[in-house]
Amino acid sequence: MQDSRTANSDKSVVVKGISKSFGDVHAVRDVSFDVGRGEVVALLGPNGAGKTTTVDILSTLTKPDSGKATIAGFDVVSEASSVRRSIMLTGQQVALDDMLTGRENLVLFGRLQGLAKKAAEARADELLTAFDLQHAANRRLSTYSGGMRRRIDIACGLVVRPEVVFLDEPTTGLDPRSRQTIWDLVSGFKDVGIATLLTTQYLEEADALSDRIIVIDHGGIVAEGTADELKERTGGSYCEIVPRDLNDLPAIVDALGSLIPEQNRAALTAASDRIAMPAPDGPNTLVEALSRLNSASIQLTDIALRRPSLDDVFLALTADSESAAADDSDTADDGKSKELVGSSAGGSGRHRRNGRGSLTTSDLAS
Repeated sequence: MQDSRTANSDKSVVVKGISKSFGDVHAVRDVSFDVGRGEVVALLGPNGAGKTTTVDILSTLTKPDSGKATIAGFDVVSEASSVRRSIMLTGQQVALDDMLTGRENLVLFGRLQGLAKKAAEARADELLTAFDLQHAANRRLSTYSGGMRRRIDIACGLVVRPEVVFLDEPTTGLDPRSRQTIWDLVSGFKDVGIATLLTTQYLEEADALSDRIIVIDHGGIVAEGTADELKERTGGSYCEIVPRDLNDLPAIVDALGSLIPEQNRAALTAASDRIAMPAPDGPNTLVEALSRLNSASIQLTDIALRRPSLDDVFLALTADSESAAADDSDTADDGKSKELVGSSAGGSGRHRRNGRGSLTTSDLAS
């Protein structure tokens, strides 16, 4: 039988204009992106942004109302069974049998994937070792900690190597050690060419692991790029100045003069303990600020050149999205008001590697 997959083999995930509504709720709105082989793309957004619905569509758990998506070259609607054989999905809730042991769960998944009994048992032992779970292999899952359960869940998805891994908030509720273990696993996916789509609310996680970040809010993509590119969108580097005496804040503003834009001046309040100003020239801006402050004999506790964090980016982008949504709502309301008026008048109307629990290339490539 002829392979129906597209020739665009360097892209494991291709999404073009997918939308999904549940009644009056527009969960996903005209979303398009792709994920290359061995690439980690983070889907970042607040609760209810549309992240999980997007993953549900791509993993064939729900169908899009419109648009098209392919996984490993297979269409998520017309070739859903082929898509399911090509993916691993780990959700926010671990879906395993608590009455079975860790080893029994792995063997069961292997058998369901078509492995012979001995092959499934051998693969289970390999994964238990790779995920540092051999000591708990014969314990029921009901005795596992949250981090152990998440690891065995991911291991079950790797019994047969997938082309694409969907990790839907995989570290939610985990302690820092368990979270680091999951991070190591994701880096292992990159090494063997497995594409990974990671949804998360943890900004540090997206920054550390992803090659690209897609920010989604109100069902639509509001920004896309590397962590550095997104940070530049919020204004790039800035200079932060902390005076030794807070009473010197007005004098600092006077000394820095045109270096401080009016909007930064307006942001200062009686509770302010520092001043931030754009640093378009990077270190040169810092040097100029120091020169002016020294000339004014103002003593400082700290002065530093900083870059926006991903937290800053996230808050700025989602705030813009909220504002746009409010504007749309206002426009719609205005339209309704005009209709009513007319009707009345006229009558019509990224990171540490090789940590505990990390995988080798051979573990993933089996």
